[in-house]
Parts: sequence; C-alpha cells; structure tokens
Amino acid sequence: MRMRTARDRTRERELRQSMTDAEQKLWYLLRDRRLSGFKFRRQHRIGPYYADFVCLGSRLIVEADGGQHLERMQYDAARTHYLESRGFRVLRFWNHEVLKEAEAVLEAVLGALEGRDGWSG
Repeated sequence: MRMRTARDRTRERELRQSMTDAEQKLWYLLRDRRLSGFKFRRQHRIGPYYADFVCLGSRLIVEADGGQHLERMQYDAARTHYLESRGFRVLRFWNHEVLKEAEAVLEAVLGALEGRDGWSG
C-alpha cells in the first residue's frame, strides 16, 4: 500500500470543498460518529480512487451519485470492482434519495454496518 502524498491530501481537500448538496447532507448525518458510533471519513483515497464516505473499521464505502454517473457506468463498475477486490463493500445512492429519503438511506447504511443485510465482509 502506497503512502498518501501531499498531492493526495490536496485533492482530498478540493473534493471536500466542492461537495454536492447530497454529499453535504450525508456527511452531516454520518460525521462525528452520529450513526450508532461508526466513524466515517469523507473523500478518502483508496488506491487510485477517492471514496465519498468510508467506514474503515467496517470496510464500508457509501457513495452519493448524481446524474453524471449515468454516463460513467462502466467507470463506476470498474471502480466498484477494484474496491470490492480490496475487501470493501460499496453502497450507492442517488443524490435525490439522499436529499428526499435520508432516513431510508441511513437505515440501509446502518443495516450494512450491522450485517443485517446478509453481508459479512
């Protein structure tokens, strides 16, 4: 595993400063161990990719996807495959789901964290 560089930290900072409304809302709900004490990081580099939100302890990545992801489905599939090959589970939600159905999104995330969805890592 390679070390994070100053360039990585700069890119992470840029991504954090340009978060979408959905990402901002999801971060507000996940930060400071607000979801049952699970610790999340935002815009965290994993290999060549940056995860929107990751709970390293549970190996869970949560992504908030906007309309541009319809045009990048092949890229997203390769990205998900890479992250899963590293032992991570990737949950994807559309931005409108995060903004309009936040409680359901959090319940799905919590279910994955607690293993209630049949996934054990």
